[in-house]
Amino acid sequence: QVQVMESGGGLVQPGGSLRLSCAASGSAFGVMGWYRQAPGKQRELVARIDRAGSTAYADSVKGRTTISRDDAKNTVYLQMNSLKPEDTAVYYCNALRLQPPYNRYWGQGTQVTVAS
Repeated sequence: QVQVMESGGGLVQPGGSLRLSCAASGSAFGVMGWYRQAPGKQRELVARIDRAGSTAYADSVKGRTTISRDDAKNTVYLQMNSLKPEDTAVYYCNALRLQPPYNRYWGQGTQVTVAS
C-alpha cells in the first residue's frame, strides 16, 4: 500500500526558513513534487524533481527554494528560505509511481504559515 506523508510545516516569521520532508512508501517513485494551496486559490506547483535530479520551480519561489531527494529513503525535501506571507498555504507532496500503473499519490498536506 502506497503512503505519502509530509512533515515539517509550522509557523515562521517573514524572512525565516523551513524544511519540509515527504516520505513515500510502498513503491518506487519517479517524479516527486511539492504543491501548495492557499485559501481561496487553486493548488499550484512549487517544485518538482525527477530521479535524475532535474528540477523545476515556480517563478514565485525561484532563488529561495531548493528541492532535493534521497531515493534510498524514498524521501523528497523542500528547503524554503526568505519566506514571505504569500508563501502561507497547505503544502502537499506528490509522487508518481515509477512503474506501471503510473498512479499519482498525494499526501495529506502540511500547513505553512508565514506571519510575524
